[in-house]
Amino acid sequence: MHTRTLPLAALAAASLVLAGCSSDSTTESSESASSDDTTMAAGAVECLPVPGEQLVVLDDDMMLQNSDNIIPALNADSATDPILEALDAVSAALDTPTLIELNKAVDIDRQTSEEVAENWVEESGLSIAETGDGSSLTIGAANFSENITLAEIYSEVLDDAGYDTEVREIGTRETYLPALLNGEIDIVPEYAATFTEYLNLSANGSDAEPVASGDISATVAALEPLAADQGIVIGSPADAQDQNAFAVTSAFAQEYEVSTLTDLAETCGGIALGGPPECPERTFCQIGLEETYGVEVDQFLSLDAGGPLTKNAILNGDVAVGLVFSSDGQLAVTG
Repeated sequence: MHTRTLPLAALAAASLVLAGCSSDSTTESSESASSDDTTMAAGAVECLPVPGEQLVVLDDDMMLQNSDNIIPALNADSATDPILEALDAVSAALDTPTLIELNKAVDIDRQTSEEVAENWVEESGLSIAETGDGSSLTIGAANFSENITLAEIYSEVLDDAGYDTEVREIGTRETYLPALLNGEIDIVPEYAATFTEYLNLSANGSDAEPVASGDISATVAALEPLAADQGIVIGSPADAQDQNAFAVTSAFAQEYEVSTLTDLAETCGGIALGGPPECPERTFCQIGLEETYGVEVDQFLSLDAGGPLTKNAILNGDVAVGLVFSSDGQLAVTG
């Protein structure tokens, strides 16, 4: 059976910092740069917020966001074919709706990550060959619930494959990556685009051109050599993604008949947007909505990075659209 050990270090709250998504600033509203004489698209209307009980994510159909798919990262000395095959089986079974349900079970239903992982592996029907030699494997995790649950899933599957596994909660990437490189941990669940850019900046400097994109195949092609230079092997990416996303209420989506960000731009001549204070200056937030999709933002409400302030503002009808995370467990909650 796999076991849990104490964290390597007592760290401040860890969360994966996706592009444009962190701040402690207080809430305030401000008008966007859009002017009153902006011409609406033909047939567009002002889309007022619609309160509701359920959040839904609008499809990022033009791939504004980078491909932050779940992907296993392994110390090269631990990356044997049987271990990679077991982890690839997990990736093949994980999509974003599944990740949302896993997060709901932990963050909303208050089950433990270990319980959720055990139940999911049992119910998913994964076919795992018992090819392990009984050797010990340590799976590291950043200390936020989603990553811990993914580490527990890796541990459960590798345990079934015949290894002696444990999960060790560590902290931020700055802490767990050195542990992965020196062999203190063997495997960690990573996020493809964010990990790619972390290694890219580390290798090529803070002004390096981005190499990750919304195309997961291209992102992995850029990631693999960067990882190999550090002594890291990358497994297969899952369809499951945890990245920036834009949510509305299901009532809003039904009233204005929108399901994609392109629909939003074509239907709505102006919206109220909520998100972290830096959103108006970030490519992956307001700038991206305006420049990639042509969405007209009439008003911006400064809230938080995919947290309760933003989600409540959407549900309460304070804003029409808000920046959330695509795997948030609240996306699975029905009214």
